[in-house]
Amino acid sequence: MVKICCIGAGYVGGPTMAVIALKCPSIEVAVVDISVSRIAAWNSDQLPIYEPGLEGVVKQCRGTNLFFSTDVEKHVSEADIVFVSVNTPTKTQGLGAGKAADLTYWESAARVIADVSKSDKIVVEKSTVPVKTAEAIEKILTHNSKGIKFQILSNPEFLAEGTAIQDLFNPDRVLIGGRETPGGQKAIKALKDVYAHWVPEDRILTTNLWSAELSKLAANAFLAQRISSVNAMSALCEATGANVTQVAYAVGTDSRIGPKFLNASVGFGGSCFQKDILNLVYICECNGLPEVAEYWKQVIKINDYQKSRFVNRVVASMFNTVARKKIAILGFAFKKDTGDTRETPAIDVCKGLLGDKARLSIYDPQVTEDQIQRDLTMNKFDWDHPPHLQPMSPSTVKQVAVVWDAYEATKDAHGLCILTEWDEFKNLDYKRIYDSMQKPAFVFDGRNVVDADKLREMGFIVYSIGKPLDPWLKDMPAVA
Repeated sequence: MVKICCIGAGYVGGPTMAVIALKCPSIEVAVVDISVSRIAAWNSDQLPIYEPGLEGVVKQCRGTNLFFSTDVEKHVSEADIVFVSVNTPTKTQGLGAGKAADLTYWESAARVIADVSKSDKIVVEKSTVPVKTAEAIEKILTHNSKGIKFQILSNPEFLAEGTAIQDLFNPDRVLIGGRETPGGQKAIKALKDVYAHWVPEDRILTTNLWSAELSKLAANAFLAQRISSVNAMSALCEATGANVTQVAYAVGTDSRIGPKFLNASVGFGGSCFQKDILNLVYICECNGLPEVAEYWKQVIKINDYQKSRFVNRVVASMFNTVARKKIAILGFAFKKDTGDTRETPAIDVCKGLLGDKARLSIYDPQVTEDQIQRDLTMNKFDWDHPPHLQPMSPSTVKQVAVVWDAYEATKDAHGLCILTEWDEFKNLDYKRIYDSMQKPAFVFDGRNVVDADKLREMGFIVYSIGKPLDPWLKDMPAVA
């Protein structure tokens, strides 16, 4: 029986291994992590992450051929294939701070593999890693190998949170990179055989190691670039009276461009886009390509600009001050159908409003109060370290209340900001909300989920990203 072990029980490791266990009943899959609380959650009825469809898959396999454990050494030593899916946060200090990936957790995982292995192993990079990480890992393993042979493969994940299970069931492609040696090719075939249980062979792509590592960074950079492109257009649309939804639709019907990732919004978030682009920038700089680095930096600059532009619009519309005013925040996760708040635009928007002394009332159907308070008090990039290494929240932000109902959040508020496109926000009783708010009542739609004309008929002053401006907003322009 083939045995697979995955080091790291997070957003990538947990769902990926659950689906492999479901689709490959003849393979035993163990997911290991040093976090006792995280493993306990995977073994409970309350999984540590929210992802549609995940719970059903886990419950079907758990205890049969899917196991969650803190006994890292036992499962690594028994495995034929070891996936490494640990965090690769952006460095916060030292060489490359603010751009380079911190490979501390990766290196410690490699050393554990080297220490406990008693048989040859295939080691698979599943985390997003900088190009040439495999070379570093290879060196650690071979210098500590005690005669055991290791083959390193790169098998980057291309999951979208909120649809991760469907993405795993029916992937656009599975990418496997390995050495162009007999041993490397044999390892590629072994991993290919796992995915071939359910993925058509023409969707399993094989490349050299460096192409696989770089393809992951490139894919995320291209997707983020599309969002920044449409967001840059949204600012121009507001200035000229164009409608960004109509522009994006017209552009997206061009078969060379396509319609995906052309929704204007308050900005992109998630654990990958910004981190991977910063990583790409750093690699370009290290390889003497400053012009290429500058090009990709601009994608992040536009994203930051979009968030500050949104905050400026809120403050300017409300007589240039939100001090002591209650502002409702609907949605804190970086996108719908996930509880993930990593790099969510809501953090910067909330911090911007708090900087102007607003009082915030926040509602998100999947994000806890503890998480929101941590996000608003943590330094940048701290979120990507394992929870036990994150700084404890030194204090809660007193001007922030977290509530469990949109109507409670908006009651007596001067304005409301929609920052996540949860479906329920489309169907709220906005007449009831309007009646409970201070007047004039403002809606700042950062995701273009509401019907602005209908809300204006009720009496709201509405700002929608990239849409023709409400007359009120034209009279009170935002000053950058």
